[in-house]
Amino acid sequence: MPSKPSRETAARPPQDLQAVTEQHCLAIRWDEDHAADYPFKYLRGECHCASCVDEWSGVRRLDPAMILDTIVIQSMRLVGNYALGIEWSDGHTTGIYTWQRLRELCPCPRCRGEQS
Repeated sequence: MPSKPSRETAARPPQDLQAVTEQHCLAIRWDEDHAADYPFKYLRGECHCASCVDEWSGVRRLDPAMILDTIVIQSMRLVGNYALGIEWSDGHTTGIYTWQRLRELCPCPRCRGEQS
């Protein structure tokens, strides 16, 4: 089973990222040997801002079933050197995705422990 990235590796910014609207995914290249496509709907559903997850109880407020399959990224911005801020087509703008969080959410087979 593959090991999780070290805390230092997980906190590193990606080498490249691009919203690929035609494929409804955020393409991230972490390094020469690691790239992944993050489906937009999946990423939107994983937002951890206070609007989407109750900050006191940790209970998810956002119902993933309410996220449209057609959701897209309207714009992206760097937040310092540690995260990505995303403006979604549903108007949501308050969530940020740290590099570490994006690494934890990585849907690639290697990170999910799936056999090739």
